[in-house]
Amino acid sequence: MIRIQVPATSANLGSGFDALGLALSLYNQVWMEESDRLDISSADHVAVPTDASNLIYVAAKQLYEMCGKPLSGLKIIQENNIPMASGMGSSSACIVAGMVGANHLLGSPLSPQELIEMAANLEGHPDNTSPALSGGLTVSAMDEGKVYSVRLPVADTLRFAVFVPSFELKTEEARSVLPHQYSRTDVVYNLSRSALMAAALSQGDLKSLRVAVQDRIHQPYRAKLIPGFDVLSATSYELGSLGTYISGAGPTIVAIIAPQDAKAFEEQALLLLKNRGVTGWGLKILGTDPYGARVFPESSEHSLNL
Repeated sequence: MIRIQVPATSANLGSGFDALGLALSLYNQVWMEESDRLDISSADHVAVPTDASNLIYVAAKQLYEMCGKPLSGLKIIQENNIPMASGMGSSSACIVAGMVGANHLLGSPLSPQELIEMAANLEGHPDNTSPALSGGLTVSAMDEGKVYSVRLPVADTLRFAVFVPSFELKTEEARSVLPHQYSRTDVVYNLSRSALMAAALSQGDLKSLRVAVQDRIHQPYRAKLIPGFDVLSATSYELGSLGTYISGAGPTIVAIIAPQDAKAFEEQALLLLKNRGVTGWGLKILGTDPYGARVFPESSEHSLNL
């Protein structure tokens, strides 16, 4: 049995709608081996589908079929540390785990680029699946089913304060509130800031991040679906956030902070929010994951080549 580790991801990063994605140091673990039947279970309290609709199995089966290999069944055990329907790439983590695990079991017939394209086509967009596979910061675009994805390192002078609420926000609902058309002014506004975000994160240009997270494409509309957003955002900046944004489709909110501010931020943020009437949020201080999805034999902590 192999173990697949997949990082959580944060997409959009404010201005980079459906283009930018970041791998974070929070992980789902999946154990997998071939079997003569389908056997899916959860290693923690999180309920997961145990039939053929399970997204890990769907992704693995698709890869087997693509490679022309019969699949009679799989034994899958999931440990779900990435909150579901939260804007942290939980569905992408399942897709990536299934594909990376299946590819390893078959002797790695697909290249990393082929995995990136297959995962993005199953998910529908590459902004979560690409960083989940590659790690770091990815800038991605799709053209006629082909994915063009460039991985950039993230400066080690940054940490990410991740606020996760007790409620969920389905991606379908978050997309339904977006306009069908945008003005040229708004498009140019976002283009300049998304390019700035990629450069600032990679180079550690802290002074540019507050401008780089600004957005007119999705955040002004989705913020209305997240109770307490305005108070949380203002509080994060009061505590030294370099830039605060909605992660993916929400409702998770991420504040980019300097490492030396992390302890004070963690100690004060939730208390201040509670005093201001905003409750029901959890907080994790995370770094970036530079590796992406990795495969381990069950008894070893040393990664294998994908």
